[in-house]
Amino acid sequence: MKCRHCASPLEHVFLDLGFAPPSNAYLFSDDLSLPEISYPLKLYVCENCWLVQTQDFIPAEGLFDKDYSYFSSVSSSWLRHARDFCESMKSRLFLDNESFVVEIASNDGYLLKNFVDMGVPCLGVEPTEKTAEMAEKQGVATIRRFFDHDFSEELVKEKGQADLVVANNVYAHVPDINDFTLGLAAILKPKGTLVLEFPHLTRMIEGDQFDTVYHEHFSYFSLFTVNRIFRECGLKLVDVDELPTHGGSLRVYGAHEADTRAISDSVAAILEREKSCGLQQLSTYLGFNKRAERIKVAFLDYLIDRYKAGRVVVGYGAAAKGNTLLNYSGVKKDLLPFIVDAAPSKQGKFLPGSHIPVLNPDALWVENIDEVIIFPWNISDEIKEQLSGLSEKGVAVSTLFEVIEI
Repeated sequence: MKCRHCASPLEHVFLDLGFAPPSNAYLFSDDLSLPEISYPLKLYVCENCWLVQTQDFIPAEGLFDKDYSYFSSVSSSWLRHARDFCESMKSRLFLDNESFVVEIASNDGYLLKNFVDMGVPCLGVEPTEKTAEMAEKQGVATIRRFFDHDFSEELVKEKGQADLVVANNVYAHVPDINDFTLGLAAILKPKGTLVLEFPHLTRMIEGDQFDTVYHEHFSYFSLFTVNRIFRECGLKLVDVDELPTHGGSLRVYGAHEADTRAISDSVAAILEREKSCGLQQLSTYLGFNKRAERIKVAFLDYLIDRYKAGRVVVGYGAAAKGNTLLNYSGVKKDLLPFIVDAAPSKQGKFLPGSHIPVLNPDALWVENIDEVIIFPWNISDEIKEQLSGLSEKGVAVSTLFEVIEI
């Protein structure tokens, strides 16, 4: 194995979660009697460029297919986040009806619909059929393609370059990170702005967020590594914001190397903080797996104790995070009878690996339950507000780290 960025040999395991099916490969009832393929879920760290990355077994086309079930618009807090971002970019870059915005991995149009409402011309690039259809229903022009450098050149010939290129929460999903970044540079105007959001590796390590690991995420980034990738692809970082989303993310602002914009002090500040946190020291990475094992055992102890006490524990959110945790822990429906999710695309299906049924959230008020565990902890405040009425029934609603002891 070689690093997907710098091609150095990969020798050091950062995290080994055993075997699991793809986290978004939800099953229909007819699938339950058929064989289910699982793949190793293992991360390595490159000692040269410090990119954390998966051991690859599945091509992107096999992960993001026509039945892909993640729709960004399900979360109201995420919609607010997208709207605030668009308003900020319109003001910061003076976007108007003469501008052009391109979003890579535009999902169901949750973000670009704001630019449509503002009268700013925009285009989404989204490979998954169902989400692209939803985007078009919201008035967002969408091309159904995986993005790479070759496609970027086609896009420039047909549509021209963009004033703003957005690739939020897609960088981790890219198997060929160098080619993808070269494509971003190609579609960006000489004075254009590139914006990426991605979970910050520092926060992942500090928060023991191993459940953010799944096959759909090929890479996990520090600012140090992104800065290196940008430089080698003719781009530079000009600014960076720290965000609370996804357990702690970075929003980076990029430009062409020849752009004369000054580089914000925040870039150097975060790079220095990463260094002081040990993100360029191998020892920082080699202890992470043991911490994941302790959380797994604590989670199992918690569910088994509740089972012995006759308490019914169910889950909220058929999210990839939950699937990683459940499959790593070996939890089945004897310990967690069902899980609910607000996305109609997941209801009536079964979780990959664990085969736990996914129900409409109404089941929480109908079924006899004692506790609810929120698996998408990154939006737990929003979910707790939605479920506030359960406390009147004596039902406890908590996230994983609120119920386990490690």
